[in-house]
Amino acid sequence: MDWRITTFTELTRDELYDVLSLRNQVFVVEQRCAYLDVDGRDKASRHVMAHEDGRLLAYCRFLPPEESCPDWTIWRVVVAPSARGRGLGHDLMRRAIAAIQQAGGTSIHLSGQAHLRAFYESHGFTVVSAPYGERIPHLSMRWTEGDAGVGRFYAGGSQSPCDG
Repeated sequence: MDWRITTFTELTRDELYDVLSLRNQVFVVEQRCAYLDVDGRDKASRHVMAHEDGRLLAYCRFLPPEESCPDWTIWRVVVAPSARGRGLGHDLMRRAIAAIQQAGGTSIHLSGQAHLRAFYESHGFTVVSAPYGERIPHLSMRWTEGDAGVGRFYAGGSQSPCDG
């Protein structure tokens, strides 16, 4: 397994194609959610990827804090259907969290699909919102270094401003 963390400008054309293809295969086709995947955040993100035999098997991206969100944010966590059940999602999360910590991050936000709550909680994330979203319910979740399991619940159970 070849793991790589890279900036957008360091992605090769083939890697970018593979990333967009995997995200669309899973989020748009498999989960039947028509949405604009190319959201303008890829250029500011770092990209975590696992390749095996030239195939992209796992991917996520993370962004540093910005004006609208004071936390680092993990987005687009995905494992190829053919690679599920091998623990790659756990490896992916561990690598993303470690990279954020190495960059000085101490709090992380993500918007996770509600049915994956236990998966994200196993990595120290805490639910900080009520479920939201129509087609696939999501939860705002937060991880805080040295205080994993403690998060701020958003007023009225609404989604976080970090969910963009």
